[in-house]
Amino acid sequence: MTSQPPVGHTQSRPPATGIVRVPGGSFLMGSDDFYPEERPVRRVEVDGFWMDDHPVTIAEFRRFVAATGYVTVAERPLDPAQYPGADPALLKPGSLVFRPSAGPVDLRDWTQWWRYVPGAQWRHPQGPGSSVKRLSDHPVTHVAAEDAEAYASWAGKELPTEAEWEFAARGGLDGATFTWGDELAPGGAMMANTWQGEFPWQNLMTDGWEGTSPVKSFPANGYGLFDMAGNVWEWTSDYFVTRPAERAQHACCAPRNPRVASAEASLVPGEPGAHIPRRVTKGGSHLCAPNYCLRYRPAARQGEAVDTATCHIGFRCILRDTSSASG
Repeated sequence: MTSQPPVGHTQSRPPATGIVRVPGGSFLMGSDDFYPEERPVRRVEVDGFWMDDHPVTIAEFRRFVAATGYVTVAERPLDPAQYPGADPALLKPGSLVFRPSAGPVDLRDWTQWWRYVPGAQWRHPQGPGSSVKRLSDHPVTHVAAEDAEAYASWAGKELPTEAEWEFAARGGLDGATFTWGDELAPGGAMMANTWQGEFPWQNLMTDGWEGTSPVKSFPANGYGLFDMAGNVWEWTSDYFVTRPAERAQHACCAPRNPRVASAEASLVPGEPGAHIPRRVTKGGSHLCAPNYCLRYRPAARQGEAVDTATCHIGFRCILRDTSSASG
């Protein structure tokens, strides 16, 4: 595997297959047209970097585990002190699994479609008895932020910042709604693995997939990156705050390589799990639907607790030209 370049080194050649060059530049980050946490639109600059052209697959993650013996968060015993008031029966290694409802439900109640399943993890994505035997080219799921960072470190890479991820996802289409343009289904063709129908009960599968799809099943964006919309949410290195623009203001110019590195800033006092930091995830997933979560867009963002593992969160890595990226 490729190792991290030394400080000050500029990477001039592709470091490996399956990774593409994302040029540096200035872009309009965020959106004023959808969800409040995406506002306001602001100009941001990022330096160039290399990015995996697809989310890390089950086969790739399997090689990492075989080489290191790594045990994911979803496979480890839970600490009752971290989950006061939790049902003891649920304090077993496991992860969140999607279960479609039988019909329309209150979309404010996520427990209508999510279940904590003991034994669910990356090898058994639907719980005990399920297998990834035929899913080697699908994105790995049930990985927490710590798991993604462990893989990235082993591979000599890093997780992208939110700004780097969004710049890459836009593929040069500054201000476009989707990674491919402004039309959801140009010429009637679905451009990403998302949910068609009424979530969480009616999945029409117009795109051909019910759950995750093999990476590269849909067209790449302008930078040659696949699955930057839908399929699985992807972890970034930034902690989640509702108004990140306020933390990246520069008096004279657009912020360069902004990041939110404060875990404390992501805490939400008074809410369940308030003591657990949250990271930004990007890209949406196969569970995103217009009637519930229109977040398979570059500007869309979601905060996830760092210990969260689900059947629709994965990640990809980057390799920076230098170690000088700073906000």
